[in-house]
Amino acid sequence: MPESAEPAKVNGKSVEVTQPGAVRIRRALISVSDKRGIVEFAKGLEELGIQIISTSGTATELADNGVKVTGVSEYTGSPEILGGRVKTLHPAVHAGLLAKLDEQEHVDQLNAEGLGTIDLVVVNLYPFQRYANRRGVSDTEVLEQIDIGGPTMVRASAKNFKFTAVVVSPESYDAVLEELAEDSCTLGLETRESLAVDAFNYTAQYEAAISQWFNERTGNVPDQFVRVYEKSVDLPYGENPHQRAAYYAEVGSRTDLLSMVGQEQGKDLSFNNLLDLDAGRRLIDEFELPCCAILKHNNPCGIAVSNSLEDAYDKALHTDPLSAFGGIYVFNREVDAALATKLVEHFVELIFAPGYTDEALSILGQKENLRVLVNGERRIWPVSDPDLRGVRGGLMLQDRDVDIDPRDAMQIVTQAQPTEKQWGDMLFAWRVCKHVKSNAIVLGRDLATLGIGAGQMSRVDSVKLAVKKARGDLDGAVMASDAFFPFADGAEVGIKAGVTTIIQPGGSKRDAEVVKACDDAGIAMVFTGRRHFRH
Repeated sequence: MPESAEPAKVNGKSVEVTQPGAVRIRRALISVSDKRGIVEFAKGLEELGIQIISTSGTATELADNGVKVTGVSEYTGSPEILGGRVKTLHPAVHAGLLAKLDEQEHVDQLNAEGLGTIDLVVVNLYPFQRYANRRGVSDTEVLEQIDIGGPTMVRASAKNFKFTAVVVSPESYDAVLEELAEDSCTLGLETRESLAVDAFNYTAQYEAAISQWFNERTGNVPDQFVRVYEKSVDLPYGENPHQRAAYYAEVGSRTDLLSMVGQEQGKDLSFNNLLDLDAGRRLIDEFELPCCAILKHNNPCGIAVSNSLEDAYDKALHTDPLSAFGGIYVFNREVDAALATKLVEHFVELIFAPGYTDEALSILGQKENLRVLVNGERRIWPVSDPDLRGVRGGLMLQDRDVDIDPRDAMQIVTQAQPTEKQWGDMLFAWRVCKHVKSNAIVLGRDLATLGIGAGQMSRVDSVKLAVKKARGDLDGAVMASDAFFPFADGAEVGIKAGVTTIIQPGGSKRDAEVVKACDDAGIAMVFTGRRHFRH
């Protein structure tokens, strides 16, 4: 060990027995990939008389900016080897991080070996996620961004928070410096424990990203599913006022429900708002034409596409104006003044659109509690992202139901053949159907819903509900069912109400009876061969 490094002493003092609440910061080790604010932070430490040890890249950055630095190789007496893969993995570092200073044996060993304490560790890790998400990056490049020494130092310091402080975020620098300056270079036990929590969350996030990258390479459902979620916003309450709630976004996710979403006005978002918004965003993603979807309690009460957004709104609202009261309205085009004028005539909880004209925002501003969200996200939700459902003590994972069922894979099973217009309406209703809670029935015409039956325990009851919601005038309508008709009665209720075309998966033991009911009525029916339950 080079004599000049003097690892056992800072300002001429050997290591002494210390109680957890009275730890003074005398020596700091700094090794950061994210160098935002690090020079200013190091200068602040230096002004307080704290010795600074640093690794190669960070040491150069600090020295070039006038900070006095002891290189980690000088401190340990060992060079960085294997191209920098091994530099801080040394007893001189980790004994200084892990020593329990309230135990005489640990203190005696440090002094006997000439090893000093490292009281503050400032570390953030190689940018693994940034490299892993790049296009065209090689596996070798990604693997080299798996940090080894950094996480080891972070975990060691966090484990020993009673005697060592660890800082992993540049956002913490100001507060740490302020406390050090105010309290004679000490950080309180509560502060050190809080920093340790941040540190373990940070390394958990890092390891989860690495695990995810390796699992995605296989393309299989992983044996261990590891994700990290970070609180994005506290919510006023959950599904009911007595339930606490918050919204968490997945760390490292390319997009999330509220990514690039701004709120123009209105009350805070609620738990139920977010549930409905998630359902609405999934639904309108099915369509490219101007589209309006109105949702309530996680189900669509009306949806339509048209050549104009205002017309789509009119048709969607006509489906079930009673249920639309207090719903959320989701659009895939800019809202203009004419549409905004219609929207403020009703009680609307939330509006979500990719943009608003200035005049539209002025009109919507008449309802100060109305939540108005603007969608600035232009990235596509990756198809590979799984669907997750929380259950008691666990999590269920499945592929998202995003496939578009091709028309040429469907089978016409009746004597009557659908017209091109009926095909258009059927495919529209079929896409809507998979976003309705099972058992799901969608009645539609002219690319708009007429009646929706959702969440009933029997399929025939869903048909009856959809017919009732439609309030008559179903002549020429199509009917979509998310799963097969177990009996002919469901199809017969629709036919009696005026349905002239049915689309359903097929596969029932009584398919022949259902087909016969359609043939007897002279209407067309198509089997898709695929169901779309949504529980």
